[in-house]
Amino acid sequence: MPPSINEDVPLFLDADRVQGHSDRETEAEGEVRLRKRGQAVHADRLRYDKPADEVTAEGNVRMERGLDVVEGARLKYNLESNTGFMENPRYTLHKSPDAGAQQPRQMPIPGATGQRRLFQPTDARGTAERILFEGPDQFRAQRTEYTACAPGNDDWYLRAGDLQIDKGRDLGVARDASIVFMGTPIFYSPYLSFSLHQERKSGVITPHYGSTNKSGLELTVPYYWNIAPNRDATFSPRVMTKRGVLLNSEFRYLEPTYFGDVRADILPDDRQRNDERRWAYNIRHNHTLPDGWYGTLNLQKVSDDTYFTDLTTQIATTSQVLLPREGTIGRNGFWGSTGNYGFTALVQRWQTLQADPLAPVTAPYNRLPQLTLNAERQDVLLSDFDFYGHYVSFAHPTKVNGDRTLAYPSLSLPLQTSYAYFTPKLGVNVTRYKLDPNSSGFDSQTRTLPIFTADSGVVLDRPTTIAGTAFLQTLEPRLYYVNIPFRDQSRIPVFDSGQQDINFATIYSENQFAGWDRISDANQVTLGLSSRLIAPESGGERLRAGVAQRFYFDSQRVTLPGVAARTSTSSDLLAALSGSVAPNLTAEAGWQYSTNFSQTQKFNIGTRYQPQPGKVLNLSYRETLDTIRQTDISAQWPVFQGWTALARWNYSLLDRSTLEGLAGMEYNGDCWVLRAVAHRFATATQQSSTTFFIQLELNGVSRIGSNPMETLKRNIGGYVRLDPRAPRSDESRTPYY
Repeated sequence: MPPSINEDVPLFLDADRVQGHSDRETEAEGEVRLRKRGQAVHADRLRYDKPADEVTAEGNVRMERGLDVVEGARLKYNLESNTGFMENPRYTLHKSPDAGAQQPRQMPIPGATGQRRLFQPTDARGTAERILFEGPDQFRAQRTEYTACAPGNDDWYLRAGDLQIDKGRDLGVARDASIVFMGTPIFYSPYLSFSLHQERKSGVITPHYGSTNKSGLELTVPYYWNIAPNRDATFSPRVMTKRGVLLNSEFRYLEPTYFGDVRADILPDDRQRNDERRWAYNIRHNHTLPDGWYGTLNLQKVSDDTYFTDLTTQIATTSQVLLPREGTIGRNGFWGSTGNYGFTALVQRWQTLQADPLAPVTAPYNRLPQLTLNAERQDVLLSDFDFYGHYVSFAHPTKVNGDRTLAYPSLSLPLQTSYAYFTPKLGVNVTRYKLDPNSSGFDSQTRTLPIFTADSGVVLDRPTTIAGTAFLQTLEPRLYYVNIPFRDQSRIPVFDSGQQDINFATIYSENQFAGWDRISDANQVTLGLSSRLIAPESGGERLRAGVAQRFYFDSQRVTLPGVAARTSTSSDLLAALSGSVAPNLTAEAGWQYSTNFSQTQKFNIGTRYQPQPGKVLNLSYRETLDTIRQTDISAQWPVFQGWTALARWNYSLLDRSTLEGLAGMEYNGDCWVLRAVAHRFATATQQSSTTFFIQLELNGVSRIGSNPMETLKRNIGGYVRLDPRAPRSDESRTPYY
């Protein structure tokens, strides 16, 4: 039936038989198809009421609204208002192409590890007793079963008495809802409010379950509060069978000129420590101020020395021994047309945690305050001018206290061609110490040191072919000379200096000490040679190799307290190799060899084989003379029919003990992933922590159980999370990136 010329929106109707009145009602039978404004209805029998713009259809009814499809026995639907219902439907809902495209600026999706997402379907399907169409992109399914698994796979589904989906607002609400996995209900809630596409939504978050040897069985039930697009908070009661209830809380904010987060934890009565109250807080704030100024705040504190080793499951946290409490204000600006500068003012105190009695930690100095100025400008006296200066007031309860004022101006003359460079630099370091009265014999004094350096190098290249592949090979010799006269510095206290470890970054530095309380006397040259293989079509570096060694023309006279002076005429020889040595195989190796004693000081080698994401093997070995000999093996590797093995073993050959171990399995069930992981690591010299993780990730439902993601990513280099949305094959599985 052709559309009436009076209709604003055309309507098309095809059928085997059509009868009725075009201006009132029309009845059609036999392979009926009605189309209007992005909507289509297929049925055996259909009646169209034109004045009401309403369709009634029966028999093999199929309703199409955009990408969404609903099939059932009977349909009543208003084409103008997009409202109606269908009996006994089967439905398939697809993500809108522009979902989330016009979202306002807001905080990142909470929980980078995925712990705060209740519901995140992309394509979904289900059945119901009745589905109600309540407007464009709005559905309500009654007594429904909903899943994001592929057709024919009902490993899990959401069962709800009432399920509302508003695709326009990216919002879903389920009432009387339970999650059924492998035929067994595993989660129930009378009310679930969720975002369809990982947007933020207030509500109770799926609980986390876990177990540790120090705290027992654990249950955490977080509540996420989406205060505003740029502010949110999370409250997470954590029940530990051995200790009690620990309340974790976090508040985050993001404004055009400042952002930050506040975290606070409290355990009112720790049963493992005679009902002791234990707590921690962490405040971080960053602020952009007018006219180039900025400010930061970092305040961290815990109630006792063993708070982290007792109550956390991450080695990165348990290894913390120094907690800062500091504030900074600074300014960056321009100095003329060719210069810039940066100024910072810092106040810094430390909390030192003595968590391991067998490995005591020396408390660092507090800085009350530290003022720092960096400046540089080109074309000053035909040279480049650099300036570094600071004033620091050092405070310590048991050591020598005092102030240090430093000024270090320098001029450098960069001379460069397309294949070579030579940069001489001359500077003067002037340092003034004003010390408090002390019993160590240190007096206030001024140290003045001229410093001369010259850095030079050549870059040669040639085309070459290796195993049939074309490369551009470079040969890059480098010479770095330093001359600093001797000044007696034995009567200067050590506030922040230490011996620099020799490596490829420090061997080309002018001072062999870190910090400013010791400046080495130097008449030395560093010789280095490196070579690179570069892919000519992309310019990407495929392989790099290098050697370097420092040679001393004078004996060392400036030392740190308790450290003997160097007697050799050369440093250790450094050698390194890194890059892609074969398809899917990368390697890096470092070697530090003493030419004076003819022995290896340090050696490390590591390889990674990763033929595809989700399939990786890491092997490494490192040793330091008489102190460290460690092997480290880790892997994420598919083994059979959807199962992937997870493992990491860090072993000390000298101590004959495991430093850190991890073992686990992942199973990809196409629309769900199951992970089981055991993790053990040393928290102190004679203490260790063991944690068990079990997590079920359902495509379309938040992860249930305890989250091992941070542990897996830290322990297995190259680990990627398997994607339950991707169909599984025995050879390959698609991961998240």
